[in-house]
Amino acid sequence: MSKNWGVALLAAAALTPAMAVGAFAQPLPGTVSTEVRMKLERDARLTVTETVHVPDGETVKRTVPLRLAVGNDLERQYQVTDAKVDGRGSATVGGEEFTATFEGGDSTLTYTVVGAVAPVGDVLEVRWQVAGGWDTELDKVAVSFSAPDSPTSVNCLAGPVGSSQPCTSADLADGKGVRAQEIKLAAGERVDVAIGLSAGVVPPNAVVVEQSGLAAAFALTPISAVALGGLLVLLLGGVALLWYLRGRDAAALASEVGAVSVLVRDQGGHVAFASPDGVLPGQVGTVVDEHVDVVDVTATVIDLAVRNYLWITEVRQEGGGFGHDWQIVRRNPPDASLSGYEKAVYEVLLPQGVDAVTVSELRGRQVDLARVRDELYADVVEKRWFVRRPDAERSLFWWVGIGLAVLGVVATVVLALTIGSALFGLAVAVAGAALAFGARSMPARTKRGSELLVHVRGLRGYLHGVTPADVPEDDRELVFSRSLPYAVVLGETERWLTAFGQQDLYWYGNSGTSTDFRRSFPAFLGALDGVLAQAGHLRSLRAPNP
Repeated sequence: MSKNWGVALLAAAALTPAMAVGAFAQPLPGTVSTEVRMKLERDARLTVTETVHVPDGETVKRTVPLRLAVGNDLERQYQVTDAKVDGRGSATVGGEEFTATFEGGDSTLTYTVVGAVAPVGDVLEVRWQVAGGWDTELDKVAVSFSAPDSPTSVNCLAGPVGSSQPCTSADLADGKGVRAQEIKLAAGERVDVAIGLSAGVVPPNAVVVEQSGLAAAFALTPISAVALGGLLVLLLGGVALLWYLRGRDAAALASEVGAVSVLVRDQGGHVAFASPDGVLPGQVGTVVDEHVDVVDVTATVIDLAVRNYLWITEVRQEGGGFGHDWQIVRRNPPDASLSGYEKAVYEVLLPQGVDAVTVSELRGRQVDLARVRDELYADVVEKRWFVRRPDAERSLFWWVGIGLAVLGVVATVVLALTIGSALFGLAVAVAGAALAFGARSMPARTKRGSELLVHVRGLRGYLHGVTPADVPEDDRELVFSRSLPYAVVLGETERWLTAFGQQDLYWYGNSGTSTDFRRSFPAFLGALDGVLAQAGHLRSLRAPNP
């Protein structure tokens, strides 16, 4: 009897390794288990067959990741094709994973993996996550592998993703393949098998990419490189265009220009002022700084008075004091000699039925300069100093730039969260921001406009250099008056008043107040500037007087 027990024990000891390693341990009844058979083809494709047992009445799911981290912000990218389930279940392949669902009974999942073979030093490594992404516990995972040549090594890891826990068993079997198994694999854990082969057995086909996320989304890829290259070309082209257009203006502003001859003598010997190219004071300011400013309108008011359309007079307070107020009086109605913006200025001050108004009354009135602005911008375009209205062109490029910037930001976010290459969207955003920033420099003058700048510099030279001795005494009042609006718009008022210092003028009344014109006139300019600035339609170049 004891002899028979001894034989039975010896037989059991001999069979245990075969059961554990050779024939694999049998799964427990009522549990989920899988047997994975892998075969490496000569073209490096890995064909996989998974036989899955699921207890009756249950449904389980496996989600297989197709991108696996390999360290240093890199990922191993796999491609799965021909996935199908024979039995009660289904399989679908997505961009970065494929999913298989199994119902009660035995089912067989077959698929082909591309990208499993990688060169590692002087050898090849076949790596695949044979189990992972299960939504239930597996009682047993059995693995076998075959290749055109005998494997040289096997490394099998099991447990949570990223752990280095070895599988229950893994060996080279009879030297021609690999066998491995894992007992009790928890839901969400994986079995990762890496098998070594001699170099040259099959061609490597592994694809390693930068890890997904922000770092990868903003990595320099061929697509993003093309986008950045295109952005650079656009920026350089825009800079070159602006350099040419603005350089022409800069040359006009920086060139050595002497005083232009604006004093003309008629047959009777009288001297008169004639602006270069017939440019008006309001036009001068708009062409020089590409904006319709308050000072352009103020200079136009002075010019209308000088040309006998208006009369400006200081107002005495009751009791004989001077209360720093001025009255603007209708002298002649606007006629065809006035440009559109000059008529608009005239009618803003003196609407139909109003023959006189004080500056203080204007301060209490709602002054609307929108028409003046529009007429003056249209005028400089009509004179061909600009191709388009400067304000409209600035606005167009600003809105286009903002639109591009917003589109680029949206594209950056979408690309970063989806397919990557977010630098493409970032390039569009930067280009849009640059365009919006450069919008203020876009309304470049025409060649004729740039030539006018040279004349304006010459006009400023005249204002700096002329003296009363250069003008016959009988003509000084008219020359001084006709030149004064240009001195106002070019910021030369103080110097011009100092040089000539006229007291009695045909268009400005101050004889009854005994005030010094050189002091009262700048006060009038400041008061009128302040009233016009309150309209809010134009840019004020100086602080308005209270």
